[in-house]
Amino acid sequence: MGISGGFVSGHRYSDAISSPKSTAASGAGYRSWPFLSWPFLAVSLLALLFSTYAFADNGAVIYKEHCAACHGSNGAGETMLGKNLKLRSLTSAEVQQQSDDDLARIIGKGKGRMPAFDRKLSKDQIGDVVKYVRSLKK
Repeated sequence: MGISGGFVSGHRYSDAISSPKSTAASGAGYRSWPFLSWPFLAVSLLALLFSTYAFADNGAVIYKEHCAACHGSNGAGETMLGKNLKLRSLTSAEVQQQSDDDLARIIGKGKGRMPAFDRKLSKDQIGDVVKYVRSLKK
């Protein structure tokens, strides 16, 4: 029993091999990619802009959740814990003059009575907190 003249998926097999039409070459079945349309590009651009602002706010959210109990909402250390621990203000020149790497290391590994956050926060999150601390300077 040969294949020639048989049926494949409702079509004659001999028709499929005898007509080498290509849908790409003929243009049949070609549709423009939906993500190349201008509305999609506009929406993508807006999403990118909003996500950039969301990342900028990410440091503030992380700071509020993990740091504000001791350092206070404004970084001045004016909380009960901050006063008991005699924390210096994160807005002070002494803190702000430290490099980003130094601040990230202190946040990640801890210092003195400050706990380490490298197991609770990713490197990117620690970087976001450093950026937020930089925004607190006077």
